[in-house]
Amino acid sequence: MITENDVKDLLGKTWDWIVEQWRNKKYWNAKFDRFARFSSKISGRPLAFNIAIILVSVWLITGPIFGFSDTWQLVINTATTIITLLMVFLIQHTQNRDTDALQVKLDELIRAVEGANNALLDLEELEEEELEILRTHYVKLAREARKLKSMPRSEQAH
Repeated sequence: MITENDVKDLLGKTWDWIVEQWRNKKYWNAKFDRFARFSSKISGRPLAFNIAIILVSVWLITGPIFGFSDTWQLVINTATTIITLLMVFLIQHTQNRDTDALQVKLDELIRAVEGANNALLDLEELEEEELEILRTHYVKLAREARKLKSMPRSEQAH
């Protein structure tokens, strides 16, 4: 027979396990990262698309067998909703990771190029208003460069 103390002991051990796992975030983040990259890579392949087509075809073929019942419709609706929800998180994670990696590469290029504006290294951290000021500045520089390029060389020197 299970006593109240057994339940409390089990809850305490469960809570301790949860806390220990939370402290070990690096391990779980690495696991999730590998899973997300693998899932994104696999889901972007023709084989994944073909499997989806086969599953939908099987579902369509079974329609008459189940009399196109509400349960038959619920199966595909539920499955696609769950898969879509999970894929949103996996793809977003992978996209965030790729964006971060790309940002580091761009930062390194800016840092390594002599004469580059090092103030541009962490633009992704700026507020929208600050970005707009920089955007306006660089649009102005681009317009001036296009004007100079369209002028004959003899006028550019003056």
